[in-house]
Amino acid sequence: MRARYRVPLSLAAAGAAGLVYAAGFEARSFRLRRVTVPVLPSGMRPLRVLQVSDIHMVGGQRKKQRWLRSLAGLRPDFVINTGDNLSDPEGVPEALDALGPLMEFPGAYVFGSNDYYGPALRNPARYVVEKLQGRHGLNGNPPAKNVVHNPWEDLRDTFDAAGWLDLTNTRGTLKIEGVSVELTGLDDPHIKRDRYAEVAGGPSSSADFSMGVVHAPYLRVLDAFTADRYPLILAGHTHGGQLCVPFYGALVTNCDLDTDRVKGLSTHTAEGHTSYLHVSAGCGTNRYTPVRFACPPEATLLTLVGRE
Repeated sequence: MRARYRVPLSLAAAGAAGLVYAAGFEARSFRLRRVTVPVLPSGMRPLRVLQVSDIHMVGGQRKKQRWLRSLAGLRPDFVINTGDNLSDPEGVPEALDALGPLMEFPGAYVFGSNDYYGPALRNPARYVVEKLQGRHGLNGNPPAKNVVHNPWEDLRDTFDAAGWLDLTNTRGTLKIEGVSVELTGLDDPHIKRDRYAEVAGGPSSSADFSMGVVHAPYLRVLDAFTADRYPLILAGHTHGGQLCVPFYGALVTNCDLDTDRVKGLSTHTAEGHTSYLHVSAGCGTNRYTPVRFACPPEATLLTLVGRE
């Protein structure tokens, strides 16, 4: 009788230990990724860009708040926030408190679906099913009903007051010690709020450097930015897969991007042109699935240097 239950009990114990690790340690094991990207015109001085994404702030997350505030010590040239700051309608004050020191630097932002709407409880296995069916977000799925509306306007107003550029389907320009950095942004493709036609046309000839910014790296958006010859695109949304298989990687991206590019620096090619793509794994989780496995929470310091 004992032998019959030994293996199931061992599996249950291993599963419980994995859950404790994923929720109690790794989801709070914040990391800084450092990446060098050769995208600037020859002769331009390097630019240091701090990307924060997918904070998914929930009340009481003190360690995450302290870590985000500490990133100001990196002294970046500018900050890019690629959205999903909230996972709790009451989390706005704590999200803004955590980002306060970073708002002392020039910056820009786009929003993600979780800035607009509160998360819903769902079976994580549905992400795998939807991937197999080619369904992602509202792209093939019915619109969400009876959703919680987050107070995203409070985020927008505070970011704007700090001087950060709102890149919601528009362009903006930052002046960094005499360097003109043009930023072209889109609202979240995951909920079909992107309007590329409003920003199409490629980089301005008057800018020293231009880049694209979006929350969710859907292929239609990456194709458009790349075809318009933006040398660099920043995105978030994927959580790096969140629950990954060691030595294999992510199972899903929660969009139509392939899992090989679920996080970190890669390239994207469209219409004969190639852009660098950086996807942040983000530093938070949905409040209903507060776990990470083989995919620590992160922010990224990108050092942009001259093209070789």
